[in-house]
Amino acid sequence: MMRWSWGNKRLLVLAGAFALLLLAPLLNYYYDINFIQGWYQSIGIGDFWIVSPLEGLESLLVTREPFGPLLAALFFPVLLALLLGRVFCSWICPITFLTEVSERLKKLLSKKTATPERWTLFRQMLWFALGLELFLTLVLGAPIFVFMSPPGLIGRELMMLIFFRTLPLEGLIIILVLILNLTSKRFYCRYLCPLGAFLALLGMKRRVRIENILQNCKGCRTCDRACPMGLSPSVGEGTTVYCWNCGTCIDNCPYGQLVFKVKKEESRPPIPMQKRS
Repeated sequence: MMRWSWGNKRLLVLAGAFALLLLAPLLNYYYDINFIQGWYQSIGIGDFWIVSPLEGLESLLVTREPFGPLLAALFFPVLLALLLGRVFCSWICPITFLTEVSERLKKLLSKKTATPERWTLFRQMLWFALGLELFLTLVLGAPIFVFMSPPGLIGRELMMLIFFRTLPLEGLIIILVLILNLTSKRFYCRYLCPLGAFLALLGMKRRVRIENILQNCKGCRTCDRACPMGLSPSVGEGTTVYCWNCGTCIDNCPYGQLVFKVKKEESRPPIPMQKRS
């Protein structure tokens, strides 16, 4: 029986998530079925709405008023990030889907088997991108990422194509991001995505992490070379805030030393009872 790798499972989930983005406007336009509406910045399935955490935060910063339905729509994605970290980026994001499909096509057409790292920045650049985005939102009084988010732009471009038979110029941002990701390994995702940074912050104490069990680790660093985020799982960087739990390192470890582990709550020692005088 063929064993499904984490990479194949993840690609299947990514394809399903992308198909949902495509299905919603098709059903709306051709069949007047509005059960699914929107895209991953704000998507509704029936009466259940989900709002991206960063876009929700932007709205709260701009309006400075808590809005009950918005807070309710933020509950599920925030909970997902708290438990699993940045899994939206690796398992759902349409930018990741298009990047991975492009990488596989590139491997079929070229002898090169890996995406190069032509440009590298310091990892903390991710926090600078988030800070700059939130600063501009406060200064301009407008939700910047709502209009410029590459994952959101894909959903918006699909809607514009189906409803109005046109592709706005904002689509050039998607092309630029894909070019960056293909010419230097996940460049945008690693350094420039404020949504990824915010989800990483939410997932700092995530319950599911990739850990090296170290029993038979040979120090070959195959997992390090395979990591799309430029991390070193061989020395425990799968537990850091920068890991997005994609499972690529697990698939590539020849000794089976890397695993997904559920972090259990630390047990506290019982409080000693005071003696009565």
